Amino acid sequence: MASEDIAKLAETLAKTQVAGGQLSFKGKSLKLNTAEDAKDVIKEIEDFDSLEALRLEGNTVGVEAARVIAKALEKKSELKRCHWSDMFTGRLRTEIPPALISLGEGLITAGAQLVELDLSDNAFGPDGVQGFEALLKSSACFTLQELKLNNCGMGIGGGKILAAALTECHRKSSAQGKPLALKVFVAGRNRLENDGATALAEAFRVIGTLEEVHMPQNGINHPGITALAQAFAVNPLLRVINLNDNTFTEKGAVAMAETLKTLRQVEVINFGDCLVRSKGAVAIADAIRGGLPKLKELNLSFCEIKRDAALAVAEAMADKAELEKLDLNGNTLGEEGCEQLQEVLEGFNMAKVLASLSDDEDEEEEEEGEEEEEEAEEEEEEDEEEEEEEEEEEEEEPQQRGQGEKSATPSRKILDPNTGTDTSDPEKVVSAFLKVSSVFKDEATVRMAVQDAVDALMQKAFNSSSFNSNTFLTRLLVHMGLLKSEDKVKAIANLYGPLMALNHMVQQDYFPKALAPLLLAFVTKPNSALESCSFARHSLLQTLYKV
Repeated sequence: MASEDIAKLAETLAKTQVAGGQLSFKGKSLKLNTAEDAKDVIKEIEDFDSLEALRLEGNTVGVEAARVIAKALEKKSELKRCHWSDMFTGRLRTEIPPALISLGEGLITAGAQLVELDLSDNAFGPDGVQGFEALLKSSACFTLQELKLNNCGMGIGGGKILAAALTECHRKSSAQGKPLALKVFVAGRNRLENDGATALAEAFRVIGTLEEVHMPQNGINHPGITALAQAFAVNPLLRVINLNDNTFTEKGAVAMAETLKTLRQVEVINFGDCLVRSKGAVAIADAIRGGLPKLKELNLSFCEIKRDAALAVAEAMADKAELEKLDLNGNTLGEEGCEQLQEVLEGFNMAKVLASLSDDEDEEEEEEGEEEEEEAEEEEEEDEEEEEEEEEEEEEEPQQRGQGEKSATPSRKILDPNTGTDTSDPEKVVSAFLKVSSVFKDEATVRMAVQDAVDALMQKAFNSSSFNSNTFLTRLLVHMGLLKSEDKVKAIANLYGPLMALNHMVQQDYFPKALAPLLLAFVTKPNSALESCSFARHSLLQTLYKV
C-alpha cells in the first residue's frame, strides 16, 4: 500500500466504534487484500479485551487478509456475534469460499460459542455455503441463535448444503446434551425454490425452536410452501413468519392455514404478494378466527383477493386486541368493498390498523376470466408435478436396469434455439435467447444444457454477416427492463437466468468484445430488477471488468 493509503487507513481505524464488547469497522470501505493491508485491523482485534462482537460490514476482505484476521481471532474465545454482511464487495466468486473457511477455522480454534452469524449480502452462491459449512457443523455453532443469510444467491444447491449442515449441528450438539436452539433464520432472495425450501423445512422440523423465519423472494411454489408449513407446525414458539413474494396459490395457503391453527405465539404474518387468492385468504381467516391471540400484523397485500374473502379476513380480526396493522392493499375489492372493509373494522374499533388501499383494483375489471385463469394455473401446476415425477422415474430406470444409459436430464425441456429461429433477425434471436436462459438453474445438468444452447444460438448469430450485434444487445436490454423503449415491451419478470447466460456468453470467443462497455454501463446502473438478482449481477460485472 502507498504511504498515503496507510495514513488514510490509520485515520479510519482511529474512528472505529468500540462499545459494549463490540469492535466495529462497519462501513469503513476498507480494502483488505494482503496481510499488510490488514495489519492495523489485526492489531485492533488483538488489543481488544473480551471481544464479544465483530462488525466487518461494508468492507472488502481478500483471501490473504482473511487468513491473518482469522489468526487473530484464534485467541478470542469470548466472541459471540459475527456481523459479516457485505464484506466481499468486488471479490471474485472463487475468493469467497477460502476466505470464509479461514475465518471459520479461526473461530473453531478459539473455542468460540457463537450466538449470531450474519453473512447477508455476500454474493457467494452455492460454493460460498461450503465455505462456512464446517463452521456450522462445529461446536462453535452449537449455541447459535440467529443465522442471517439474506441475499446470498445460495440457490437450490446451497440451500441443501445449508440444511444438511444445520441438521448435523443439531445432531452433534444433542449428543453433548445441549441441542442447537436456533431462534432466527433469515434467507430472503436466495432462489431456494421448492427443493431448497423443502430441504430446509426438514432441518426446521429437527430443530423445533424457531421464533422467526424470513424467506421472502425465493421462487417457492405450493410444494415448498406446504413443506415449510408442516415444519412450522413443530416449531411452537414461532412469532414471525415472512414468506413475502413467493407463490402459495390455494394449495399452499390451505396448508399454511392448517399450521396457523396450531400456533399460539405468532405476532407477524407476511404473505404479501404470495398469490394466496380468495380461497386461500378464507382458509387463513378461518385459522386466525379464534386463534393467534398475539397477532400484531397480517400482510395479505397484492394476493388477488376479492371482496368477500377480504371481508372474511377483516371479520377474523374481531378478538385480536394486539393487532397493529392489517394490509390488504393491491387486491380486487372495488370501491364498495374498500368501504365495507373499513366499516367492519370500525365496528371492532380497529379502523386505524387498516393499511392504505390506494392500489386496490376495480373488482369488476378483474372478475372476467379470473376463474378460468386460476383453473388453468392449477392445471399447469399439476402438469409440472407430473412431469417432475416422470423425470424422476426415468432417471431411476437406467440405474435399476444396471445399464449404462444416460438418465433423463432437464435439457429435454430446452427447445433447440436454432429450430425456426432466423438468426439474421435480432428480435427473434433475443426471443430465443430469453426463452433458453429462462430455464437456467444452478444444477450442473441444467446449467450446461442452457450454456450449450446459448452457444449454438449466439455463435451462429454473431458469425452471420447480416446480423446486427448492436441492435441485438439494445433489444435485449429493452426486454430485460434495463433500457427504455418507445414501443410497448413487457420486461421479463426474473433476470437471474438471462444474467447468468450473459455471464457465460461474454466469455466466449464468438462474443464481440466491443459490446462489453455498453452492457457494463447498463448492468452497473441502479435498477430494482437487478437488485433482486445481486449474485448474478455481481458475477456478470466481475466478468465484464475482465473482458
